[in-house]
Amino acid sequence: MFNGKSILITGGTGSFGRKYTETILSRYKPARLVIYSRDELKQYEMGQQFNDPAMRYFIGDVRDVERLKRAMQGVDYVIHAAALKHVPVAEYNPNECIKTNIGGAQNVIDAAIAMDVQKVIALSTDKAANPINLYGATKLASDKLFVAANNTTGGRGPIFSVVRYGNVVGSRGSVVPLFKRLVAEGKTPLPVTHEGMTRFWITLQSGVDFVLKNFERMYGGEIFVPRIPSVRILDLVEAYSGTREADVVGIRPGEKLHEIMCPSDDSHLTLEFDDHFVLRPSIRFYHRDHDYAVNALGEVGRSVEAGFSYHSGSNPHFLTVREILALDKHV
Repeated sequence: MFNGKSILITGGTGSFGRKYTETILSRYKPARLVIYSRDELKQYEMGQQFNDPAMRYFIGDVRDVERLKRAMQGVDYVIHAAALKHVPVAEYNPNECIKTNIGGAQNVIDAAIAMDVQKVIALSTDKAANPINLYGATKLASDKLFVAANNTTGGRGPIFSVVRYGNVVGSRGSVVPLFKRLVAEGKTPLPVTHEGMTRFWITLQSGVDFVLKNFERMYGGEIFVPRIPSVRILDLVEAYSGTREADVVGIRPGEKLHEIMCPSDDSHLTLEFDDHFVLRPSIRFYHRDHDYAVNALGEVGRSVEAGFSYHSGSNPHFLTVREILALDKHV
């Protein structure tokens, strides 16, 4: 469905954008692939790696709706990946996080509607479910904006959905590159904030593939959640240092012990498919009435039990140390 189409990625020079670009160019022949971001150096560096004739590099900030409109001219599909993502940084700079993650989300919506984009998927995070930190709260607000945007188009404009997933293995700012660097420098034991911490775990490629598939599945208004494994922080320490000895430094501002992707309060909205969950919209769309239990690909989901939650600490699938190392080879 991407052959001959024009696609725009906000925050396209980030880890996701680079892997998405690599994947799209290897599998499809898009008419245009627009990288929209505000860092000229990262765009220059990315341009050295990806110089396909379909590539376009567009300097701009999601805080600037007019610039977004210009960039979205003739665009069919948008992936909104731009965000301020660092939890402690957001705690200390809340207004900047709000401007980008909430104001920027609304700007993407407004530009997509104005420019007659067909489909928009916004990337979210496990931290948006039952948020306790500013970053998670802004992404929850963003999720709500994208879901509700389906009601503002009158059934004539773009359809909007959300993809929510957990920690990405090896992404910039994540713990794996930090652990590898510290081990290489001989700085052990490795620092952890709490010995009991767990996280959902997904590779960049799996995240990209999930987003691509959901462009085919979506009706608009869904929050898609992949079924992925969890990791225990001490298993990560052992995988990269060879020992479970850790330097416990204390939980950082806004940090959770465990993460949730499908809260129990939303169990009445949650559908379970073979390899993912869908959170149906809590609001009614007056111009259409989809049965989200059967998606656009014909895949059939089923309601979960009342009180069900998808929780990194109670996830039935945890990676072993050996599996963590095997997964690392494919990052």
